Amino acid sequence: MFNYRYFLQCNISLLKSIRLINNYSKQSSAFPYLPTNKLPSKPNRKKGITEIRGPYYFPVTQTYLDELLQDWGEYVDGIKFAGGSFSLMPENRLRGLIDIAHKHNCYVSTGGYIERVLASSAGNKQIIKQYLKTCKDLGFDVLEISSGFLSLPADDWTELVKLVLSYDLKAKPEVGIQWGAGGDASIEELENAGTRDPKWLIDRAKRFLDAGAYMIMIESEGITENVKSWRTDVISSITSNLPQDKIMFEAADPEVFAYHIQNSGAHANLFIDHSQIVQLACLRKGIWGTDKTFGRIVTFQD
Repeated sequence: MFNYRYFLQCNISLLKSIRLINNYSKQSSAFPYLPTNKLPSKPNRKKGITEIRGPYYFPVTQTYLDELLQDWGEYVDGIKFAGGSFSLMPENRLRGLIDIAHKHNCYVSTGGYIERVLASSAGNKQIIKQYLKTCKDLGFDVLEISSGFLSLPADDWTELVKLVLSYDLKAKPEVGIQWGAGGDASIEELENAGTRDPKWLIDRAKRFLDAGAYMIMIESEGITENVKSWRTDVISSITSNLPQDKIMFEAADPEVFAYHIQNSGAHANLFIDHSQIVQLACLRKGIWGTDKTFGRIVTFQD
């Protein structure tokens, strides 16, 4: 029997999605005669992706996120929960935040909280599956798989990528050179912990991409964060050996994301804090910058 109500609901949802996409394309600056860099547009942007940090250092409420994305949503592709903050929120409020992100064509990432789940469950597969199912049911799109605090065999890490994919979630492994990355350790503590060879990072990133990971997050600690001097050699090794559209650098510091834009161009995929989206958008579009970048960030495309 033809279900008219279901048919109507599906078409209403489709029309809302089309209207939202059209609204993005119709929005224009009050200064269209002033040239700016052309960048890929949402919702099908494959490069120049910007992921912003959600609740962690500061609360991010539904009202704040909605208004932020109303003004700057064209320059934001994803929202990432840090530190497992979503696990402490009332479910209805969490769903509300996720719904707002989706309303503005932004994906939502769990961040690397699976480290906590792995450690507290001793890698119990049933608990991991329950966690993945809950994340999917809540509306998360991306599940970041980090292990900065854990020693996780590469084979197990790869199987975890495949398991995430089986729940129709995008797997986003986070790799880095710093042992103990992801916390609030001092430079001295991290130096004492030591770093890995960049080849370790690159080999695993390639393996995870082969397993179906949609993107690799590059941990900034040990490279540009909590170091006495930046490891630009590591950045060069990564960008030389991995496809640019498959890597995203943590860059929640204006000097760091300016460096990546300066060296990889406006299409670099970057993770920043929500408070930095305006500054990064101005840099990508080539309208502002520092003495190193002002008037020097350009693109060439139809």
